[in-house]
Amino acid sequence: MTTIATSPGLSKTASALRQLYFVRFAFALVWAVLLFTTAKEIGPLAAVLLVLYPLFDAGAAIVDARSSRTSGSPALLYVNIAVSLITAIGVGAAAASGIPAVLRVWGAWAIVAGAVQLIVGIRRRKLGGQWPMIISGGLSVLVGGSFLASAGADNPTLANAAGYAIAGGVFFLISALRLGRAAKGN
Repeated sequence: MTTIATSPGLSKTASALRQLYFVRFAFALVWAVLLFTTAKEIGPLAAVLLVLYPLFDAGAAIVDARSSRTSGSPALLYVNIAVSLITAIGVGAAAASGIPAVLRVWGAWAIVAGAVQLIVGIRRRKLGGQWPMIISGGLSVLVGGSFLASAGADNPTLANAAGYAIAGGVFFLISALRLGRAAKGN
């Protein structure tokens, strides 16, 4: 049995999140395809893509915080915004040092952002459509650890970061589809 939003405020939040999640899915898919083409080295395109992803995440968290004020405190989303902005700077600096440095920054970010997503998803359970976000957040924490481990491997690649984005995008898509009933207020 799925619990869904029944109040007008929650319904409005669900609708806004649904739209945001569809956008996040599309962005992640396009971003991952572009990164796959440059995953073996950090050239100008890969460097821009690597900085762009956490910047987009920060922007999405801003939209999320603004649209979900009626359904709870956005404090954790503000944490996510700060962490994503710091990550964008860190990834930009790490790109000059190579793939292992980027994977270390990316891994730390995946752990922190995943923990935030997990907690936000748990707090939003009444909204409906949050189990994909809860699972995705938990997986992000685990995958972040694998990024840290792969930074020390022979010939590390950014392909796993692209796969991470695709998986995250799919979870956003599933959550968006599940939020459909909540957005309608049924």
